[in-house]
Amino acid sequence: MTKYIFVTGGVTSSLGKGIISASLAKLLQARGYRVTIQKFDPYINIDPGTLNPYEHGECYVTEDGAETDLDLGHYERFLNTPTSQANNITTGRIYQNVINNERQGVYLGKTVQVVPHITDEIKLNMRKLGETGNYDIVITELGGTVGDIESLPFIEAVRQFKWEEGANNAIVIHLTLIPYLAAAGELKTKPTQHSVKALLEYGIQPDILVCRTEHHISADIRKKIALFCNVNVNAVIESIDASSIYSVPLLMMKEQLDKIVLSKLKLPSKHEPDMESWKEFLGNLKNPTSEVKIGLVGKYVELPDAYKSIIEAFIHAGAANECKVRLEFIPSESIYPENVKEKLSHLQGILVAPGFGSRGIEGKIDAIKYVRENNIPFFGICLGMQCAVIEFGRNVLGLKDANTTEIDDKAEHQVINMMEEQKTITNKGGTMRLGAYPCDIKKGTKAFSAYGKQHISERHRHRYEFNNNYLAQYENAGMIASGINPDSKLVEIIELKNHPFFIGGQFHPELKSTVAKPHPLFVKFVAAAMEQLKKKTI
Repeated sequence: MTKYIFVTGGVTSSLGKGIISASLAKLLQARGYRVTIQKFDPYINIDPGTLNPYEHGECYVTEDGAETDLDLGHYERFLNTPTSQANNITTGRIYQNVINNERQGVYLGKTVQVVPHITDEIKLNMRKLGETGNYDIVITELGGTVGDIESLPFIEAVRQFKWEEGANNAIVIHLTLIPYLAAAGELKTKPTQHSVKALLEYGIQPDILVCRTEHHISADIRKKIALFCNVNVNAVIESIDASSIYSVPLLMMKEQLDKIVLSKLKLPSKHEPDMESWKEFLGNLKNPTSEVKIGLVGKYVELPDAYKSIIEAFIHAGAANECKVRLEFIPSESIYPENVKEKLSHLQGILVAPGFGSRGIEGKIDAIKYVRENNIPFFGICLGMQCAVIEFGRNVLGLKDANTTEIDDKAEHQVINMMEEQKTITNKGGTMRLGAYPCDIKKGTKAFSAYGKQHISERHRHRYEFNNNYLAQYENAGMIASGINPDSKLVEIIELKNHPFFIGGQFHPELKSTVAKPHPLFVKFVAAAMEQLKKKTI
């Protein structure tokens, strides 16, 4: 029988429910349990696919093409197992399903209400992954903060779910904050007490409290929290600020969170968590033997969460190379031909990030021209790859107005154009080329050297593609298509022959990088940056 764990948040947002959920899942997985995590978001958007990155950070894409919350990236990076459409549910999707049912007469003329119809739909989705038989434990993270109006149907659904499943089959972990008042020199438990009180008013008694804190929590404070929040003392877990999110599983193991969870769920401990490979990764991460500076050129750099998976992929690749990667975030709007050398010459590599729209695109093209001409390692992702094609067309092939139809649909040389199947689509949400697609790599290329195999699969999120009418012209001039989709013949990877490292991918390799399996293109890119540093120091 599948067991269920619900993770709620209190006092304030951004406490790290996703990291706690992923850390607990990692420990349970390391004990031999089959675990998955799902995220329930209270916003009314059907999914984050149409959200501006400034609103909600990056949009994470799963193998099956779901546009999801960025926390699913944490789940995959920690567990090294793919998520799916079923792992991210929003209020919008819940209401859409209920309204569709009402239109189809499913409720037989009943008055459709939040209780029971909305809460029943929420519970139905909470059980979906558990009912597949693929998992022993399903962890469900509830977005938002207890007390938010939009979260109330989810909280009520959890209350009902816990009652239906029984105390040993469904538990609630409440993540809360223990603030430190510097003037008083004290940690304060009152916000946590009020947060738990709010949960109790909704009919939920949390089983475990995970307390975010900047300072260690004393035994007396734990007893006080336990007394006034009606939990066992050993169920008051300290979650102190960590230098890296990847340290959190080991901190939670030290606090015995996994043991307490198994005890509450009446599950055997099996064996101690096997975290040796994780510790090895952390050792490499914290004890690098070299350091490189890599520029991330993008249009959303003021909010690093917009590039969360790219940042984490660099952490994985850095550890694999025993190298500290220092990312320098560079707004593409700030780059011009007059200042590009000043902006980029001190860096050992440049990644041009994905994005949409015209803002900052010329700065990306100027950056690519500089690194191409100065043999600085380059990595382009999605729009970054397309910008590399545009730059090469303009400055090497002499196609002066080369462009993408996304920016200029009147350009004479539309070297990047909209995919045929996209031209009749009017709805924006969930209609791009999404999810995993195959790619065949040419032997003898840098891409083949990175992957070490000919047939790969990568995840996509785009509407525009390389215009194959120009392919022969590009390849004759030295930019080759080293990766091709075997079915559509879509160009997936471009690279330059005579360059230390110049690769662009139409896909998003960052979405498949995990602690256990750093993405090979990022690993090779960091290695190329290390070589660039050696050249400068010789």
